Amino acid sequence: MRSHEKRVNVCPRTQGKYLVSVVLTAVFAIASLFGTLLFSADAVADAAESQAVAQVGNATYASVQEAIGHTSMKNATVTLLADVTESVTITPPKGVRNVTFDLNGHVLQADGSAVITVPANMQLTITGPGTVAGGTQPAVDCRGALHVKSGTFTSDATLMRFAETDETSAQGSFSGGTFTAPTLFNLLDDAKNLGYVTVRGGEYRGMIPAGLNTLALLSGSFSDSSNLAPYLADSLGLIPDGTSGDGTGDGMFHIGDLAISSKQASVELDPVDGLQRLSADDLLKLTETQLNGIADYLLVVDSDQLQALNDQIDSAIQAVGKRKAFEAVSQNITITAVRNGADDVIDANSSRGAGPQLRTSDHDGISAQVTVTIKAVAEPEEPSKPSNPEKPEKPEMPRSGSAVQALAIISLLLVIASAICAYATVHLQSSCLHN
Repeated sequence: MRSHEKRVNVCPRTQGKYLVSVVLTAVFAIASLFGTLLFSADAVADAAESQAVAQVGNATYASVQEAIGHTSMKNATVTLLADVTESVTITPPKGVRNVTFDLNGHVLQADGSAVITVPANMQLTITGPGTVAGGTQPAVDCRGALHVKSGTFTSDATLMRFAETDETSAQGSFSGGTFTAPTLFNLLDDAKNLGYVTVRGGEYRGMIPAGLNTLALLSGSFSDSSNLAPYLADSLGLIPDGTSGDGTGDGMFHIGDLAISSKQASVELDPVDGLQRLSADDLLKLTETQLNGIADYLLVVDSDQLQALNDQIDSAIQAVGKRKAFEAVSQNITITAVRNGADDVIDANSSRGAGPQLRTSDHDGISAQVTVTIKAVAEPEEPSKPSNPEKPEKPEMPRSGSAVQALAIISLLLVIASAICAYATVHLQSSCLHN
């Protein structure tokens, strides 16, 4: 009886402990499940974040092409968030015509075709540090408009291809960046012409084919100058080698920004060969002074210095005409590049234009100096009078004492001979009479 009561008293305590254990187990299970769900959500979010390669505004996208499709007129900048292998076409939503790529220090690499294709009626601007790598494909195929402000562009074939057809005309503008490929620019397969491509800066390592008539080079540095001459604006020259302050060269040819070069910085004029007064154009041609890589500036010759040179030329001409001596004289003349159309340039005798206005330099006041020397002329000597061949001089008889004595002796001998002959004649006559 007592043992039964004891069992009855023990059971409620055991049941209470069991209930607490079950409740705690359930609580721990729910907490573990909630933590797992939270961790999974964070993991999914992190995975999604790690897969984002491009951004438009605050939204991120798993592909550059998807990001292009979410641009808008208010926000048309696609920013790279990671290195990515993807070939993209500029096809923004309806109404958007201008898209900007910010490379943001990353690499956009080709995937089976050109890295970037710009269709007709679309405009793409590329900015920021970073690389567009074509590999065996071009970096850009363009039928629309391309503006490159910075970046590195590479290809193992043709770097940039443009097309002008009956329906469309491509445009290209390069103000900065580094461009490396065996061939830098060329036509797309169906193109009749290149379009209108202008280089205003950047470093170009590779060859440009001949015959791209609408390509204009205004500035920049080039490793291969073999075909550059036809593309230089207004046939301007190149500054070779890019010699730096330590005397070393980078092997590039630079189209200078407002640079003046004179192939003949010092020339000599010889009065004996003939002289004439020089105009500003004459001086520029004589010294082969040119503007390099600038199209809205012209060259102005210092008019006072040119007048001083012409005064000396006049003096030399007079000296030669009057057969007088002329001492050598040198005149330094300053040639300055000034903006085309500036008020102080309107002088028909002091400027030489450099073509249509296309752009301006960031600075003015660039000048060069040439030296013109007029060689000396010696005063000629008086010529000697020639003898008269028509009246030959009579030979003079010798007048010395020995000659007179000889003549006297000869005369005496002749007299003696005459006397002998006379005696012989008389003797013969007398002999004949006696007989």
